[in-house]
Amino acid sequence: MTDYVRKILDSRVYDVAVQTPLDKMVRLSARIGSPVLLKREDLQPVFSFKIRGAYNRIAQLSPEQRAAGVICASAGNHAQGVALSAQKLGIKATIVMPVTTPPIKIDAVRYWGGNAVLFGDTFDEAAAHARKLEVEQKLTFVHPYDDPDVIAGQGTIGMEILQQHPDPIEAVFVPIGGGGLAAGVASFIKFLRPETKVIGVEPADAASMKAAIETGDRVVLNRVGLFADGVAVRQAGAETFRLCRELLNDVITADTDEMCAAIKDIFEDTRVIAEPAGALALAGLKAYAAANPTRSGALVAISSGANMNFDRLRHVAERAEVGEAREILLGVTIPEKPGSYRRFIQTIGNQVITEFNYRYAEAKEANVFVGIKLSDARQEKAKLIEQLRSLDYKVLDISADETAKLHIRYMVGGRAPPELKGEVILRFEFPERPGALLKFLDQMEPDWNITLFHYRNHGADYGRILVGLQVPEADRGRMGERLSALGYPYEDETDNPVYRMFLNG
Repeated sequence: MTDYVRKILDSRVYDVAVQTPLDKMVRLSARIGSPVLLKREDLQPVFSFKIRGAYNRIAQLSPEQRAAGVICASAGNHAQGVALSAQKLGIKATIVMPVTTPPIKIDAVRYWGGNAVLFGDTFDEAAAHARKLEVEQKLTFVHPYDDPDVIAGQGTIGMEILQQHPDPIEAVFVPIGGGGLAAGVASFIKFLRPETKVIGVEPADAASMKAAIETGDRVVLNRVGLFADGVAVRQAGAETFRLCRELLNDVITADTDEMCAAIKDIFEDTRVIAEPAGALALAGLKAYAAANPTRSGALVAISSGANMNFDRLRHVAERAEVGEAREILLGVTIPEKPGSYRRFIQTIGNQVITEFNYRYAEAKEANVFVGIKLSDARQEKAKLIEQLRSLDYKVLDISADETAKLHIRYMVGGRAPPELKGEVILRFEFPERPGALLKFLDQMEPDWNITLFHYRNHGADYGRILVGLQVPEADRGRMGERLSALGYPYEDETDNPVYRMFLNG
């Protein structure tokens, strides 16, 4: 740890990075009853902390390495950090990015003087190509996290936090992808203030560091969720794992809805829109505060970036209220007879209805997809559901069902006819690029009928798709082989209760 403290103190980050403010979140502090401070790395020149580690690594290169140039693989903030750092030092930078990378990110790399090379559909394919070019062109590879100079550069954030807040700090919350930021921050803070907790926060669907620490070895996740693409890493770094296992007090997770709620919190206190990975640490801070009502000292979250695609805001707005436990989603079965709708609304009372989807389906019963706004869903949800069930309504709590929130809420009324047999429902993530759907269709047998298809753009470099396929039972094994060859992440949702409630015939 002492070696890293020395490297952090010697880091050459301020040639290009700025010391970002540590702002108090007034509204959130009042809500949770503790001072909440936000380290504003969204105010860096590339709107992300990544500039610190990238510049510190490149600044250490020998004259021969500088003359040859640098290379990295990234579709996001690290790419911009490397490009700007190389421009500042007069070095050629090649940035390999997946073909699926949104134009806004490619344009940003080129704006900072980087040579953007587009290769492959996935980050892994882009990274493999970057390593190939590294050898062929004798370039220096700048790793996004698993490098001592990168770790030290990110660790200057921990140094600034302690300088800016000399009063007691109970815990500092750090987002984790590969672990470079957490390793650097923890190295400095634990050396000077060992009593201060340093807690890593990962997405619930991309928790590679948490899995590594729990098992005692670095694991490779089969897949990772892509909503917080800035921290969607399948395997933690070797050096970062060593440091995080030794120094972190805990690693906790946050789901998509909690990140959306944290984005809203940051906006309400700063009028800045964080990217999902940028709000991840604050989501973890809020979960910690809820689980630990007795606290002393400030709580600090690192807002790691604000490179948000504008089109994603509609998705964030839809999910923030659920993440804040101020909205619940229910599937309710009511009698199909005059007056039922009025009686149902009377039962809900003065609560605000945020969504109401219904279409006549059967002579006896009707299924309603309803969103209800509550002041505190954690306390009020159970009471409302119990009240509805006491009136003989069948109630299904679907607040945590991804398929319901992403797809079925927009499809109520599209129930399949009873004669449709053998329908399989699959939820996919398609790369957002021309030909992705055709590639999917090419894997299908001609006699496998597509019975359902729902797609909605979320402003990301992947699309969320719900597909229904009519596949004979004898072909199910072959279908699995075809989908594995396709390589698109998917989940089988055939037994999803919300699908059966609203769409199944």
